[in-house]
Formats: sequence, structure tokens, C-alpha cells
Amino acid sequence: MYQAYPLYKIVLRRVLVILVGLLALPVMLLREDRARFYSYLHRIWCKTSTKPVWLAQSEAAAGIYW
Repeated sequence: MYQAYPLYKIVLRRVLVILVGLLALPVMLLREDRARFYSYLHRIWCKTSTKPVWLAQSEAAAGIYW
């Protein structure tokens, strides 16, 4: 049902996340809500398919508990 992104989209997405993270670092060091921002970047980094990240992570964690 869900389709994986092509490799070039994944690589491009991750390069952009690194660039945005590095450019925002000086500003984010002074802010209290930096964890939320970097959590958002982590969700973008993890996205490799059209499946929502929360669904992919919950399916991966289901095997741990059951």
C-alpha cells in the first residue's frame, strides 16, 4: 500500500536536513524549544516512504512488545 521513495529523494532530504540543522544551530543554542525543532528534523530524516513516520515507528516498535 505504501511506496518507498526513490533513493535520490531520500539523499536530498537528508542533505537538506543536515544543512538546515547546521544553519539553525547558532540560533537554536539560545532557544528553549530547540528539542522540538530538532525532533521535527529527525522526523524528516527518518521518512523514507509515503507511510507516515509515526506509523512506521509504531509498527517497528510493535515487535518489541509482542
